[in-house]
Amino acid sequence: MVLDPSRDLRTLVASRHQLLIAAGRDERRVLEAAREVARPLGLPVWTWTVANGLAREAGTARELTAPTTSQEGQTGTRDPAQAVAFIAQARRPGVYLLLDAGPMLDDPVAVRRLKELSGAPVAGRTTILTGVGDAVPAALRPEGVLFRPRPPDADELADLLDRTAKGLAASGMSIRLSPAARVALLYSLRGLTAIEAERIITEHTVADGLLGDSDLPAIRAAKAQLLSADSPLDLILVDVPLSSVGGLPQLKAWMAERGRALEPAARRFGVPYPRGVLLTGVPGTGKSLIAKAIASSWGLALVALDTGRLHGSLVGESEQRLSAALDAVEAMAPVVLWIDEIEKAVGGSGDNDGGVAARVLGILLRWLQERPDGVFVVATCNDVTALPPELTRRGRFDEVFFVDLPSAEERIGVLHAQLAGRGWDPRAFDLAAISAATDGFSGAELESVVVSGLYAAYAANRALTTDLLLAEAAATVPLSVLRSEDIAALREWARGRAIRA
Repeated sequence: MVLDPSRDLRTLVASRHQLLIAAGRDERRVLEAAREVARPLGLPVWTWTVANGLAREAGTARELTAPTTSQEGQTGTRDPAQAVAFIAQARRPGVYLLLDAGPMLDDPVAVRRLKELSGAPVAGRTTILTGVGDAVPAALRPEGVLFRPRPPDADELADLLDRTAKGLAASGMSIRLSPAARVALLYSLRGLTAIEAERIITEHTVADGLLGDSDLPAIRAAKAQLLSADSPLDLILVDVPLSSVGGLPQLKAWMAERGRALEPAARRFGVPYPRGVLLTGVPGTGKSLIAKAIASSWGLALVALDTGRLHGSLVGESEQRLSAALDAVEAMAPVVLWIDEIEKAVGGSGDNDGGVAARVLGILLRWLQERPDGVFVVATCNDVTALPPELTRRGRFDEVFFVDLPSAEERIGVLHAQLAGRGWDPRAFDLAAISAATDGFSGAELESVVVSGLYAAYAANRALTTDLLLAEAAATVPLSVLRSEDIAALREWARGRAIRA
């Protein structure tokens, strides 16, 4: 369940924290949460910007005293140090929002005064910084406390859609969505800030004056672009039914059973929401394809966590990026979260990386154990030697599967799918002979044989034949030969630890 950000902030204010760091990019949501907290407590709300200085917001409770010339705007407080000096000297309750406060961190006097706020606490006085990143800046530790507003939930997005529709109607434009498309649109907007959601709705309505069912793919693509811009998350648009994946009978049966647990009736029956699956095995055996097929078959969005974009150069940056990404995923539930090559996100030595890997692992383990219903995790792993053992214990995932090299029958299925998918009739080929010649090949290597055969056939102005495919197979040295010891070690690890897919 997505919590009301003002409720989270109310707890922090009530706990008498003097200095909060607002993470994320939704400044407007921070402002709204601060006003919601201040109103019932009778607290004034002050905002600071480098352009306008410090000023009390109209309509909020007034300060009883003010040390400078005006209660509405404080002279000279465009200077960061002077703004913080005003807050410290006033010693009055209030919520003080310092917006886009990054420049303050370049002013040693302002930083010193911010740290001193906690040394001279005032009941009911809280200072909130925005625009300084997704972590407590090193200069403000340990005084600063991180506050992360949650994205709008489904009800808030529905209200936003209705308000936006009314505004657009005044300009002669309209939003006409079928009931099913409206639900799909709101689902597609989850995880975005209110400003981003409103902008996407408006842009796709203004384009031709009408937002209809046919605009949903473009809206999903726009969301994917937004997610990729400043986050390690990618929204993957897929249409890969589970039936299209060759072989893996036990995994398919297990996924079909777990898929039934998504039905509302399953909750009434007492069946818990499925949590996730860890796929280990030989590289190139289709583990990534399985993640896409699960999301597509279950009718859920697929969000990928890009481990390459997870780690940052600043202290605490990797941990904050992961926390922000996991918060966004929760807001998009129900959803499938795909963590490809999870060992790259949590592997490494704490002695060599300053403990980053250990802290990232801790955050991920805690989240996997406590995550809310509605997020199904598909994690893949190629190098089990880099996988922390605590990641595989019960409770993190529903099950651990080992995806081995395809059998002879499974290789025929893969070849059949590869040829048919490229417009060739599989019945025109001796698939049994090709399968026999490709013993030890992975699914990716079988695909390479077909693709290489197509290149050769086209260059020679001839049809693709069984002989050409056999020749390509003979010229390929599979991973099972190049890394036979590694694959043997993988199989040994899986014995007793994982179910063969």
